[in-house]
Amino acid sequence: MAYSVRVLLEQDSEFSQFLKRMIREFNNAHSVHHRQIREAGAVHYINIIVADEAGQWIGGISAEVYWEWMEINDFWLRDDARGHGLGKSLLVQAEKAAVEMGAARALLTTFSFQARGFYERCGYRVVGEIQDYPPGSTYYTMVKMLA
Repeated sequence: MAYSVRVLLEQDSEFSQFLKRMIREFNNAHSVHHRQIREAGAVHYINIIVADEAGQWIGGISAEVYWEWMEINDFWLRDDARGHGLGKSLLVQAEKAAVEMGAARALLTTFSFQARGFYERCGYRVVGEIQDYPPGSTYYTMVKMLA
């Protein structure tokens, strides 16, 4: 088989979409779970929004529930809203909603300069660690059993 190889050192959206499409097709062919996740309604969303008195957003949680997992994608609170129990309350609300949607476990990632200690106090445990990513920091994958 003859082929050519080209190294391109810039973004190529068309090529990136090609690779994603091919990986999706491969996953669909080899994993019933990947096929099912692409069906309408297979992913359930949790958005918990916190606003101040003026209605301005000051933080919240964005998560998805699928495969009996809740994956927390984003969780942030403005500095003046931290340290008063609000974060823990939001996390508990997200976990409760996820359990009601069928989740038994939760998954998130965080950096060493972010909230590892907070998540550990809330029952999450480190299951993966990449040191020096980015340089001088550590990247953690954390999970918690919900049910």
